[in-house]
Amino acid sequence: MADRNPYLIDQLMLLLTERDLRILEDLERFRLLDTQLVQRLQFPEGAGGAHISWSSARRSAARVLARLEGHGFVARVGRRVAVYGQGSSQTVWQLAAAGERLLRARRGEPGRRRYVDPSRLFLDHTLDVARYAASLIERSRRDQFDILELQTEPENWRRFQAARGGAISLKPDLAVVTADQDSETHSFIEIDRDTEHLPAILRKCYLYQQYWQSGTEQATHGLFPAAVWVAPDQTRADRIRRAIIDDQALESRLFTTGTAEATLAVVAPYSSPNRKT
Repeated sequence: MADRNPYLIDQLMLLLTERDLRILEDLERFRLLDTQLVQRLQFPEGAGGAHISWSSARRSAARVLARLEGHGFVARVGRRVAVYGQGSSQTVWQLAAAGERLLRARRGEPGRRRYVDPSRLFLDHTLDVARYAASLIERSRRDQFDILELQTEPENWRRFQAARGGAISLKPDLAVVTADQDSETHSFIEIDRDTEHLPAILRKCYLYQQYWQSGTEQATHGLFPAAVWVAPDQTRADRIRRAIIDDQALESRLFTTGTAEATLAVVAPYSSPNRKT
């Protein structure tokens, strides 16, 4: 099969830098990324970054993505997304056929995934998940802690046996393990966009509680991660928290709710060694 021909793989690899390959891996992991997200993940600016300014990093990201598109490694999604606070829009990217074939071939995997133009709801949610992950990565650079695991779907799915029999899958948006020299923090992340009614949120909470009651995660890791609901604003976070507390059948201690900024301090509760106290 041509996809697994070592010579063709080597020829494709000659077209890529190490950073190019990381961009392809990011697109495979997160499924969709806009140009700004690619920049945040792979073109850091300022202290410790490769670029002296945001504009320099942005130009480099756009130039590299255009080159990868020209080689057939990445493709534009039909929809564009707004740039918050800037009144403009930007391109959304996904892996193209050559990019996916290369990554699969390097792992010795056959076949390829079929790509379709995503719905607006899927696109917005997928990008919000990636934005949260990018914020965590940026915080790790700043505060110098480690991200031991950053799993996306479907890698992070947890299958377990229900109390009454039958297999169930818990599907977090992200599964994260962070650490400093003294401790580790384990979290399941749920990105809420205020598009679901509270009963749907509570149903997902019950699924987390079922998984906790199964003991599957505790048997493997010796603990159960916090289930973190990330809301678009504090009002929505308070509504989710109140709904969880008011449901007497739920173990509210399993759940944390807040905005992205507030929950990052829970997912990674570490102080920068260079920060003044």
